[in-house]
Amino acid sequence: MPSFFHRPLSRRHVLRAAGAALTLPLFEAMTLSLSAAPSTFKPWDKSAAPHPRMICCYIPNGVNIIEWVPATSGDKYTFSPTLEVMKEHRSDFTVLSGMGHPNSQGGHSGADTWLTAANLKAKPGADYSNSISADQLAAELHGKQTRFPSLQLSDMSGTGGSGHSHTLSFDINGSPLPAENSPRRLFERLFVPDSAGDRAATLKRYAERKSILDDIASESKALDKNLGANDRRKLDEYLSSVRQTEKQVGRLQGWVDVPKPNVPETGLQLGSQPGNGHDRPMWLDVMLEVAYLTFITDATRVITFEWSREAGGHGGGGENHHELSHHGGDAGMLSKLATIDKFHLSRLARFMGMLKSTAEADSNMLDRTMILYGSGMNSGKGGEHSPKNIPTLMAGGSKLGFKHGRHLAFDADKHPPLSNVLLTMLQKMGVETSKFADATGTLTGLV
Repeated sequence: MPSFFHRPLSRRHVLRAAGAALTLPLFEAMTLSLSAAPSTFKPWDKSAAPHPRMICCYIPNGVNIIEWVPATSGDKYTFSPTLEVMKEHRSDFTVLSGMGHPNSQGGHSGADTWLTAANLKAKPGADYSNSISADQLAAELHGKQTRFPSLQLSDMSGTGGSGHSHTLSFDINGSPLPAENSPRRLFERLFVPDSAGDRAATLKRYAERKSILDDIASESKALDKNLGANDRRKLDEYLSSVRQTEKQVGRLQGWVDVPKPNVPETGLQLGSQPGNGHDRPMWLDVMLEVAYLTFITDATRVITFEWSREAGGHGGGGENHHELSHHGGDAGMLSKLATIDKFHLSRLARFMGMLKSTAEADSNMLDRTMILYGSGMNSGKGGEHSPKNIPTLMAGGSKLGFKHGRHLAFDADKHPPLSNVLLTMLQKMGVETSKFADATGTLTGLV
């Protein structure tokens, strides 16, 4: 019997090999509480290089759907009370109503399936089973040309728990990719230069990870000969993660000596805290500002941003978003929920304005940046949490072929799957595929 059976893969090896994701969260006691002020950040006056980009912005708990959905459809539609906040960008976005994920269970697992369209209970014997998210297919293509294949942002760091994820991104095995919630840490990761000592230590760390991964691969080959079919399948899934990590380590090594972009902190409220009701507007703004800087410097072309985790969140004045989503049809709670919806859309409008004000080739950054905005659940007219008629906006990307300025209304019971939108985005990112999850094709009317 091979010696491997007497020396199983240790948890230490696995964690060291995975390496990148396991960081101690920033506890409030570790920092001084900084009083954030409204942003003074200004978009850059330089041109951006023309690349296709995508950012997926998720709001939890659904919306006040009564005030959200326009009463009319087509390109002559009339704004709903909530969407009135977006009127300055009418020609740059499309309202999609009636959309949903047929395989989703709805409720507060909406973030887990928003970009995967998975049935979380599909695997026999498993309480939870996810699949790859659309952004990661785009990242696999564009990550070969950027320092970071993708970025995961959220108001809570890490991955969260099954069904209450802190991230929208899932790898090829359906494993969650950890998110960052600190503007300061995010900015430093992207733009603060590394010293010579830092680079040497990084290369040493990568070499150690590579050695561990080699050991795992070698020992796993010996183990494979003695496994049954089910265990061999599980091992194959594990080894595919190892191979993904190998690729990640390899590409990171190639960027160690490439200088980071020179980006000043001017106007950025990097001390804003996502869990502080007072800081909430500033935190959203600064995270979107850093996303803008990431795109204009081409540090990545793929970003997911969960503005709040499901069953959580705050309004612009610190309101309890989750509590209001269980409104039961109460007029007062619905009114407050609509106020939160307008607050969120005002931050989206500001972000779109930054992109649109920045020149890029023959147009501007917004025209090659696709923005998917919405929620994976609908709080409904009575507060029910349904995966049908989920609030969805598609913005930007006109130079990629998107046609905007309309309301595409679908029957909530006979709708095309939201995966059709995701497939459309993937193809416009240059991913050569005609399939994604349960998509039946690209979305008619969007391009």
